[in-house]
Amino acid sequence: MADHQIVGLGLAVLDVLIRLKDMPTWERGTGISAFRLDGGGPVATAMAAAARLGARVAYMGTAGTDVAAEIKLRELERYGVDLRYVVRRPGPETQVVIVYVDEETGERVFAGLRGVDRVLLQPEELDREAITSAEYLHLDGCHPDAALQAAKWMKEAGKKVVLDGAKHAGPVGEHMRALIPYVDVLICGSGFVPSLTGKDDIWEAGEAALALGPSIVVQTEGADGSYTVTCDERFHMPAFAVDVVDTTGAGDVFHGAYIVGLLQGWNLRQITAFSTAVSAIKCTKLGGRAGVPCFDDAVAFARSQGYDIP
Repeated sequence: MADHQIVGLGLAVLDVLIRLKDMPTWERGTGISAFRLDGGGPVATAMAAAARLGARVAYMGTAGTDVAAEIKLRELERYGVDLRYVVRRPGPETQVVIVYVDEETGERVFAGLRGVDRVLLQPEELDREAITSAEYLHLDGCHPDAALQAAKWMKEAGKKVVLDGAKHAGPVGEHMRALIPYVDVLICGSGFVPSLTGKDDIWEAGEAALALGPSIVVQTEGADGSYTVTCDERFHMPAFAVDVVDTTGAGDVFHGAYIVGLLQGWNLRQITAFSTAVSAIKCTKLGGRAGVPCFDDAVAFARSQGYDIP
């Protein structure tokens, strides 16, 4: 059995990134300032980041059998992510996203290809031993039946589960709510915890989320940094200033870096500073993974911001 520290089970996509000043319309086209093909998807990008930072990582998910699928998998493989547990579905890759990046702000808009629901990983396709051999399982709620089964196995094995709760404006889906009791570390985007708990105040929402199962709750707020709540402490970590090119994948690499910090045995403030540093540096290049730094560079940047990272 491979010696994995982290197994990620979730979405992997092929991002087609287009950086531009103005969006085209049906009446008017526009020029673009940059273009890139890069890997994407919350869990897959987190796993690429964790591997780049030195962790031993495996990814579980699905892929098609066409050229786009090969590019998607190659973008994970080149970071050293173990892909032996990926299930191939005959036919074209459906997990493809066009990412329009505002060249002035780095903010982005996504346009996903329809049909992702047709390629979901099923519980019977999972390798239980491979999952429970890892110290951490990272989920994003994709492949919901498989994710729930894997989370249950990890809890039975006494291992840890990390969940990426995406930025949220509406009700949290039942498939995500079903995962929460099995989650140890909940790291989510803006609005997720308030939607989950019905509490508007970010601190009260975090405390309410702790009662549902997690022992650590982190809500990321982009330029406003992140908010961490546990039974023993609460704190805000500001974002680190950089020249932003593209915010695509910033939250995803934060997750990957956070798990690496947990593996290091650091305290939560050190882990959060490290993750914030990785996320900030990532934003200086186009693409969700292209800007992910190496471990030493991330530590050095966090130290330059005044944080004591071992």
